[in-house]
Amino acid sequence: MEGSITKKQERFLSLDVFRGLTIALMILVNTPGTGAEIYGYLIHAQWLGFTLADLVFPSFLFAVGNSLSFSMVKMKYAPGREVWFKIIKRTIIIFLLGYLMYWFPFFKIGEAGDLILKPISETRIMGVLQRIALCYFFASIIFYYLSEKVAIILSVLILLAYWGILYLFGEPGFELEMVTNAASKFDLSILGLGHIYKRDSIPFDPEGLLSTLPAIVNVVMGYIAGIFIQKKGKSFEGIAQLLMVGFALTSLALWWDLVFPISKKLWTSSFVLYTVGIDFAIMAILIYLVEIKKEKAGVSSHENYVSFMGIRWNSPIISSLVERISSGFVSFFDVFGKNPLLIYLFSELFFVTLCLISVGNDLNAFEWVSESIFQNIAPGAFGSLLTAIAYMLICWLLGYVLHKKHIYIKI
Repeated sequence: MEGSITKKQERFLSLDVFRGLTIALMILVNTPGTGAEIYGYLIHAQWLGFTLADLVFPSFLFAVGNSLSFSMVKMKYAPGREVWFKIIKRTIIIFLLGYLMYWFPFFKIGEAGDLILKPISETRIMGVLQRIALCYFFASIIFYYLSEKVAIILSVLILLAYWGILYLFGEPGFELEMVTNAASKFDLSILGLGHIYKRDSIPFDPEGLLSTLPAIVNVVMGYIAGIFIQKKGKSFEGIAQLLMVGFALTSLALWWDLVFPISKKLWTSSFVLYTVGIDFAIMAILIYLVEIKKEKAGVSSHENYVSFMGIRWNSPIISSLVERISSGFVSFFDVFGKNPLLIYLFSELFFVTLCLISVGNDLNAFEWVSESIFQNIAPGAFGSLLTAIAYMLICWLLGYVLHKKHIYIKI
């Protein structure tokens, strides 16, 4: 049947590149250099508003939905007990990895100079991987039992319900303030002060329990996009429709922003629509660059031409150069996309380890590298960016070695 998903699924490299691009940006955002100001677009919005950094996490959830759209095809025909076991097992493992990551290095130096176990009562419960685990769990259940159409309707209801919850249960007149919003109150009452994020201006968890509810929609829409891409394949029609959906969702989000502001930390419904719309557009662009343009280049490579700004350059050298750059871009981010969970865990744990190593002058190892090397090379925000890029390349190197050895860690 035309447009249906065949039993033997076609591999879409663009989805791997999208996932890899998200991991690379996540590392850049999480490990900026010290000793100077950071570019504003690499810093999360203080409360309301939007920056490039705010797009990273919802895009990773979108990528989780993409991957789920492939695995769910097999799960649909598996026995219910087997499916539930797989979903629960994966959810628990991802959640525990996130919890242990925040607990790391598990020990701290006591007042007497001895090592003592870091109290569990002071360990953050929610976090990035924990939210991914919960969103994966609920999205998997939704698509195992419900159709895609029902899932979309349910998503709309979730976003509207979250809007209502924040305004009904927040402090009147201050419903979206950090201290008085419903999500903050709910997290404090359920998790307790000892188990929430404390590195903001006040104790507040940007990956809390209540705000995880609308985040499920990011995974659901990633799944919908994945199914659509599998059905439409590598076609200009599919790209056009992805772009139109992306434009419609971002436009609706900006309208909604007038009454329900975009906020990553609160994960508002308008934020969900805005990030999903952008992700649809990014997917369309990647499908064209990675899938369609690559195939066209293969078919017409004997002509040795490149089209740039409407001008057809008939040159084997330029054609080869452009092809190498394009291939390098794809290969680079594909490495991140092959082992996303392992690379992300390494990036966080290695960063924490570097920050624990004192090198004198009240600097840790990461700060020393940033301020003594990269700030001397390029003082200011660019030096901070170079530090983050260098750290990201170290993480990429790990992924590259694993990729060359055909080692892929999957849960």
